[in-house]
Amino acid sequence: MSPAPHPERPPRADLPPVPEPLPHPVVDNHCHLDMGRGDEPALPVEEALAAAAAVGVARVVQIGCDLPGARWAVEAAASYDALVAGVALHPNEAPRLAAAGLLEEALAEIEQLAGAHADVRAVGETGLDHFRTGEEGRAAQEESFRRHVDIAKRLDKTLVIHDRDAHDDVLRVLDEEGAPERWVMHCFSGDAVFARRCLDRGAHLSFAGTVTFKNADPLREALALVPGDRLLVETDAPYLTPHPHRGRTNASYLVPLTVRTMAEVRGEDLERLCAGIDAATEAAFGGTWGAGR
Repeated sequence: MSPAPHPERPPRADLPPVPEPLPHPVVDNHCHLDMGRGDEPALPVEEALAAAAAVGVARVVQIGCDLPGARWAVEAAASYDALVAGVALHPNEAPRLAAAGLLEEALAEIEQLAGAHADVRAVGETGLDHFRTGEEGRAAQEESFRRHVDIAKRLDKTLVIHDRDAHDDVLRVLDEEGAPERWVMHCFSGDAVFARRCLDRGAHLSFAGTVTFKNADPLREALALVPGDRLLVETDAPYLTPHPHRGRTNASYLVPLTVRTMAEVRGEDLERLCAGIDAATEAAFGGTWGAGR
């Protein structure tokens, strides 16, 4: 297919320039359209989606990380054909809710949101974060993770996992609970050995702008071994902006920078890689979506 005309300007003057469009559409499978970065406001959804579509990022999975974000994700996915939603309590949210005596109530609402709306394809991001949460909060974090695994399995939703400095414990919980049929390691951050451990358990691995960073050789080694039918791409926008714009605000229209690096690392034709990512994302998130769904 012919690429779309190259847009001249980013959706906002302070954002990074627009990259060349991709030769085949892909999905940004993890984005936070409701979040700004620092003092910067979030882009209007229409502008963010239009800018992404113009460079070949035709669809987006909007992830809610707390109850307000989960509610927003559900409403946005119902309003825009290019969006589906994931809902969950972020690992760092769980200890705060537990300390306030609100974790059970919050988990019940996450389950209600996940079960009541067809546009919710995922339960996530959930998981473990040993970087920001200390020992005192880890029991609540692990309990929340286990509960999200159960919700995903019972409702036949894709499980989206946040794993920060917690590789062994994430896999321990999954082994103990039994992983859902479909699960995604969001913003994969391990090396080739950990990638193989995840793949052996049926994971899809999603790579973000971090794979373009100069100090990311272990991540690129992991990327090189992932089968094409298990490989996804994401932004985690407004964070993790790919090189050469690291430190600036990320958005879905910058996915082409990450995908081109992925193609170079894998020695793979760009259009073929894009087509593979697109198909793998549909498989990971349980079907098609888009205009007329």
